Parts: sequence; C-alpha cells; structure tokens
Amino acid sequence: MTTAAAGPPGPLLEVDGLHAYFRTRGGLVKAVNGVGFAVDAGASVGIVGESGSGKSVTAYAIAGLLEAPGYVHSGSIRLRGKDITGLPDREMRHIRGHDIGMVFQEPMAALNPVTRVGHQIAEAIRAHNDVGRKEAMTRAVELLRAVGIPVPERRAHDYPNSMSGGMRQRVVIAMAIANDPHLLILDEPTTALDVTVQAQILELVRELRERIGTAVLLITHDIGVIAEVCDEVIVMYGGRVMERATTAQVVHAPTHPYSVGLLESVPSGSHKGGRLKAISGSVPTPSQMPPGCPFATRCPKAFDKCADMPPLRRLGDGRQVACWLYE
Repeated sequence: MTTAAAGPPGPLLEVDGLHAYFRTRGGLVKAVNGVGFAVDAGASVGIVGESGSGKSVTAYAIAGLLEAPGYVHSGSIRLRGKDITGLPDREMRHIRGHDIGMVFQEPMAALNPVTRVGHQIAEAIRAHNDVGRKEAMTRAVELLRAVGIPVPERRAHDYPNSMSGGMRQRVVIAMAIANDPHLLILDEPTTALDVTVQAQILELVRELRERIGTAVLLITHDIGVIAEVCDEVIVMYGGRVMERATTAQVVHAPTHPYSVGLLESVPSGSHKGGRLKAISGSVPTPSQMPPGCPFATRCPKAFDKCADMPPLRRLGDGRQVACWLYE
C-alpha cells in the first residue's frame, strides 16, 4: 500500500463560507450556514454534533454527493488547491474514487448485495487505473488483508450478507482506500456496531492513517469517538461551527456551552453512581432555527446579546469559538 502523494503547499482541504440548502414544500431549509475550516495533509479532524447539526450535509457537500433537492448555495470547497465546488458529476466521480474516499454509516447501503466483495473492490480499482481483472483482484485481496479480514483469499469471494456488520464495514473501508486517496471521509462509521467492533474499526482507521498518510475527516455524534481518533475537533450546531480546537482542549477544557453539554453527556469514570447530564430541549429543525445564536434556546448561559449571531473568534490559546461569552 503506497503513501498518498504530496500535493501543493497549503491545506489539503479548504472549506470557506459553505452554505448548503434544501428546497422543500415547506420552504428553503438552510442546513449548513457559512461553515469554514481547513484540513492539512495527513491530519485527522473530527466534526461532532447532534443529529440535525449539519455535519453530514457538510461531508456530502465536500464529496459532491448532495442530491436534489439539496445543493450548495454558496461558498467554496478546495482540494489540493483546486476549487471542486459545483464540478460536473463526471469529474466528481473521478475525484471521489481517486482523491477522496468515502465510508458511510451503513455498510450494506454501500455494497451491492448480489456481487462478491472482492469483485466490488476490484471494480473500484479498475475504474481509476489501467489494470486487468486479475491484477485488480490481487490488489483487492491485499486490501482485505490490510483492513484485517481473515483469510482474504477466500473471503474475497463472499457476498456481503454472509459477513458481520464489522466485517462489512472493513470491506467498505478497503474500497474507500483502494486508490490511496488523499482524504478519507467517514460518516458515522461505527454507529451500527457494538462496542468491541467499534473499537476495532477506530484502531483500523488510526493504523491506516499512519500507514498511508491519508488525512481523515470523521463525522460523528459521539465526542468519545473523536477523542479516540482525531487531533482536532469541529463542534457544529444549527449548521454552524460553534467551536474548533485541538481534541485535548475540547475534552479537558471545552469553552462553548454546547461543547460542555456534549462532553457532560458522555459516560465516563466520573459518572459512576451518578446520572449523566443531558442537554435540555432538542435541536430545532433547520427551517425553524431561531435568530442569533442557534443554541441560545437551550443554553444555560444565554443572555440578551445571544439574539445576534456571534462571530467565530480566535482565543488566546489558539482555539476558535462562536460565543458572546468570549467577546
């Protein structure tokens, strides 16, 4: 397995002022509102937030997978210095298979149930490389071995429904890294797996990142998963970035009240014999988002100024936070 080739200087991925909307019968739904961040080559960045925060829509926009009625309204997405915003689907298919690998939450939705898994991986290889069937199949077996599938020569001929959920997710990861992508996007890759298999998949992601130098963008609602894999964290709520910091900063000293709430709702040793804290209320639907700070209606520290949306400002320790408490 080769190492991802170096690109031009600067961040590998740059997202600037991204707005992603959905046209619905009830009106325009603004799922992502002005999101911006960068991911360096070889870095591991996590996007965390509750369901409806806009994190998966952000990932799908980056990968060019938003389908009607969804679309990118404005902003830019640059990969290795090239603006890929709104590229024709034919060009995006090449970028997705070659430069960007995508791992979805439900592996069975990403696999063809009537095609053997080895053939599916080989097909992904041949779509982007001038190789024959035999060479592609040999590479597929190597990839299955790389992601920890036992007896890969035999399992390559299995159908997806004969594999466990964890094994299927490993196959999807093998497909995603088949062409040594520069960026691997994982959208809730462990949600449907039990705790033991989840730990194995996260360890696999760490190993692959170290081995092939691929940058990782991990989407999850679980800040504990972020702590296992990522160097940096982007906390999203209401389609906006609430806080961006190193993983250590968010885990040990979160600043935004929403980040604090997410961390306090995660089980840990300190909760033995006690009750977990829950964030009051629920995420508003994107079509009914309150004016100003989207978290204000649930925030225990909200005050009058929260009626206006705070800018994302940089603090003295290098982190960024969108909260009037740190004006």
